[in-house]
Amino acid sequence: QVHPVESGGGLVQPGGSLRLSCAAPGFILDHYSIGWFRQVPGKEREAVSCISRADTSTYYAGSERGRFTISRDNANNMAYLQMNYLKPEDTAVYYCVLDRREYYYCSASGHHDYWGQGTRVTVSS
Repeated sequence: QVHPVESGGGLVQPGGSLRLSCAAPGFILDHYSIGWFRQVPGKEREAVSCISRADTSTYYAGSERGRFTISRDNANNMAYLQMNYLKPEDTAVYYCVLDRREYYYCSASGHHDYWGQGTRVTVSS
């Protein structure tokens, strides 16, 4: 079964930046809403940012607003999460998620059609 593939994670100092990429080979990306979710061991998975399928509306959760930017490149079947001013509490495994349904909000709960394997982000000095 095909699934999205994340990359771009790594170790960064507080205040630094990373850009996560989500490749979606085998998908027609403009048929999908895209979400970036993250999980810390022992905690529930949480939504970070989402972008809708049709009108590319974007949604951000909590403190990510103003620091993170989600984008999509349908022509190249790619999605991105630009993360700036990273904080230690941003440390987590980040997942790219694709859903056939339209997004009107961003939530990690419930069913999602396709998950990537995750990419680890560590923010530490």
